[in-house]
Parts: sequence; structure tokens; C-alpha cells
Amino acid sequence: MKKGLTSSIFLFFFLLLVLGLGSSTFAALTEEEMINIKIYKDVNPAVVNITTTTLVRDFFSLYPQKGSGSGTIIDANGYILTNYHVIEEASKIAVTMQDGSKYAAKVAGVDPENDLAVIKIINSDNRTFKAMEMAEQGGLQVGQKVFAIGNPFGLNSTLTTGIISATGRPLTTGAGRVIENVIQTDASINPGNSGGPLIDTDGKMIGINTAIFTPSGGSVGIGFAIPAATAKAIIPDLIKYGKLRRPWLGIAGLPLFEQLSAYLNLPVANGFLVSEVVDGSPSYRAGIRGGNRAVRISGTVFYLGGDIVVEVDGKKVMSMDDIKNALFNKKEGQRVNLKIIRGDKAIELTMLIELKA
Repeated sequence: MKKGLTSSIFLFFFLLLVLGLGSSTFAALTEEEMINIKIYKDVNPAVVNITTTTLVRDFFSLYPQKGSGSGTIIDANGYILTNYHVIEEASKIAVTMQDGSKYAAKVAGVDPENDLAVIKIINSDNRTFKAMEMAEQGGLQVGQKVFAIGNPFGLNSTLTTGIISATGRPLTTGAGRVIENVIQTDASINPGNSGGPLIDTDGKMIGINTAIFTPSGGSVGIGFAIPAATAKAIIPDLIKYGKLRRPWLGIAGLPLFEQLSAYLNLPVANGFLVSEVVDGSPSYRAGIRGGNRAVRISGTVFYLGGDIVVEVDGKKVMSMDDIKNALFNKKEGQRVNLKIIRGDKAIELTMLIELKA
């Protein structure tokens, strides 16, 4: 046999061995890979790419600025859940589906304090859409495997995997509100992932990817997702009223801290000092009293001598945000217990919840 032919045959069989073609065309998928592939195929049609146009004004002109993010279809009629900051101040919203079809959308409702929004496809031609199911509240475990699907840096339909790194994290939104019980994950989340789903191994949405902690602008393995349970409590109001109805208290005042309490000679160092109570409000009917001595603090008039709210349903409060957080999931007609300080006495009151947009 000629030397050149022998070398060619040797090279042929060598390549078969290297490429694995002598036994099978592809390596067998692992069980974990099969789960990843199934999750992606099942839920990806419910994840959309959101592009926005926002009109920005400078000193001389008004010009359009493009933005992008992700969203999750939550209803077969085309309602999509995303972050508020994805569509904030947008004059035009477009949605691109996994199959490449594009639709215009409008804002159905927003809740800036929780950085959540619902938008609605408006030119669907009666098409029904694949919606993603939300997981039930609770049961999340640190170490639990999760998936994130979104459009990082405009790269559509990207899947990343990781675990739940922590639960119960507080996250401060752009509106200054602290969202409680946020999920921390090491699944890669980058610009463009905002508003997309964080998914469990059952293919259900457990969170809305919202923010990352990064010194570089890219993912370093610390991402945050608003729990699906928070969104579930908000979505019905956003669709029906365009905003979230919250428990209405009807009080105004100021948060106390140790130095201010000492200066005002108050019996407690922390709490919410009630200055005024609106007639007929839930707080008024519960028996909370405002102040009767006017003083000026930092240019604003307050009335001293009112009640100090220190607990709401057993949770200590030091500010109006604390009170709002304690009442967040309360339903209309539900009763809550309030602990107040009046003079030097602790008093228990009961307030009936009323919701107001």
C-alpha cells in the first residue's frame, strides 16, 4: 500500500475517534441538560422582548431614545408583566414574540413603588397567547435551581441558569420604596433582562428579574427578582384600575428618631408621630388623634401632642413606609391592630382597612 494512502486512512480513523463519529453522532444528554431544554422549550414562547421609545428633551430639541427589556405574558389575551423602569415615560411600546412576530402595546397599569407594570398588546387580531403560570407563594429554598429567560443586551430568548442565593432580601426601588422578601440569585442577569421571569424547575415563574449589584455594569452573580407573590397581589388592580389600590390611613406626621424624641421630650425614641388626622378616614374612625400645638420643623408646620404609632399588627414601625409595608397585603374590610402611645400610656386600637387608588 502506498505511503500516502496509508496516511490518509490513518487520518480518517483518527478523526472518527476524535469527533466520536465511530460510535455515535452526539453525546447523550444528561438528565440536567434535558430539564434545561424542556424548561426553555415550554416557557420561552411566553417571554417577550420589549422595546420602547422615549422622547428626551435637551436644551435645543426633542429627540427619541430607544430602550429595551423583557416581559412575561401572564394572560392569553396579551397582558404582559414587566418592570416599571422598562416602560417608564415611554411614548411608544413594541413587543416582539419568540416566533418573531411584533405587536404594539399600551400601558395597562403601573406601580412605581414596587417597580412593576402591566402592558397590553393592542393589535393582536384576536390571537391567543401562551401565558406563563406563576408559582404559589412561599416554599422557596436557598440552593434551589432557577432559570432566567430574557433579552440581555438585545440578545433575544437567552437562557441562563443558577440557584437561589438568598431569600428575604430588601431592595430599594428608584421610587425610594423598600420591597421586602426579594429573591437573590446567581443566574446571570444583565441589562435587557429586566422584567423577564425567574423560573423554577416546574416551569413556573417565581420572580421578576429586576436589578443587579455590579461594579462593572455586567453580571457578577448577584441579581435580584421581585417575588411572583408580590406581583400576583398587584396585577388585578393594575389591570382594573391602572394603579395599585393601597390601604388608606388618612394621617400625616413625621418619623421619630432618638434625637428628635429627646428634643420633643417624648416617651419613646422611635415611631410615627401623628400630626393630623383626616376626618372620616380609617384612622379617624379607629380613634387616632392628631396634635394640637403647632411648631415649625425645617420650614414645615407640624402639630405636636398627637398619638405615636409604634406597632401595626405586631410589627414595629418607625416611618410611614414601615406602616405601608405592614399593611401591604391587607384586604379591604380586614381589621388590623394598632399600638399607639398617647401621653405616657400604651393603647391598643383596631382599624378597618379601606383601599384607595
